[in-house]
Amino acid sequence: MSFTSGFRPTENVDPSAFWFIFKDENLLLNTTGDTLSIPETRDLGECRTHLVRQQFIGSLDDRQCFTADMDRNAPKGEGLEAKNLRAIFKAVDEEIVWAAGTGNQLATWNRNHQYCGQCGASCEDKQDERAKICPACGLVNYPRLSPAVIVAVLRENKILLARNSRFRLPFYSVLAGFVEPGETLEACVAREIKEEVGIFVKNIRYFGSQPWPFPDSLMVGFVADYAGGEIAVDDAEITEADWYTPEDLPRIPPRISIARQLIDWYIRNRS
Repeated sequence: MSFTSGFRPTENVDPSAFWFIFKDENLLLNTTGDTLSIPETRDLGECRTHLVRQQFIGSLDDRQCFTADMDRNAPKGEGLEAKNLRAIFKAVDEEIVWAAGTGNQLATWNRNHQYCGQCGASCEDKQDERAKICPACGLVNYPRLSPAVIVAVLRENKILLARNSRFRLPFYSVLAGFVEPGETLEACVAREIKEEVGIFVKNIRYFGSQPWPFPDSLMVGFVADYAGGEIAVDDAEITEADWYTPEDLPRIPPRISIARQLIDWYIRNRS
């Protein structure tokens, strides 16, 4: 199964189309026992009349995919349960996870850009591309992307892993941070590492990238080498940090994330 992004739906909505529906920012899922699945058009029944801000987001193979918000005062529908988006990580195919993430990103953007930030008028969907346009002043808003770097820092045969105070689960990961205006990605790598754990890095090289639509990040992965300094966590975002070998790794992120890809790469290629 492969997800292809798109913004122009076919004329008819197929009964087997997937619907990524959000109610109070949680995803509505079919639940049968311990099994979770994405509802299809035929599963929605009357609750479809309560959907607002509907958008076509693309296709999973040949199956249409839509996202929408459910009116807050509407019943969620028979057989549907609201779950945190991360609840589906191990419950459904990975391509469905990424389609749901895209749905979440676009639903959030649509929800937050109903009015023009320049003049306050109601925005409309632009017809020739995915964007919002203000009919009063002409301002165009595109879906938001927030670039962030994520970095595996290596010291001899060890990797730097840290515990972030915002992690919902007690795991350790490589360091990450958002890019600031006027900053290169490499400069962001050096700044974030220095700010969060007090050390310097060198030999910064590109690893790969991954959309992380929770709600709108683009993670740009790097590998860097230790260049000096002693670990001193900032005690704001980072609560603990240390150097680890593959033999003594703490609990690490799930395989779906680029953070885990960086850690797995280190394990395969350590000196």
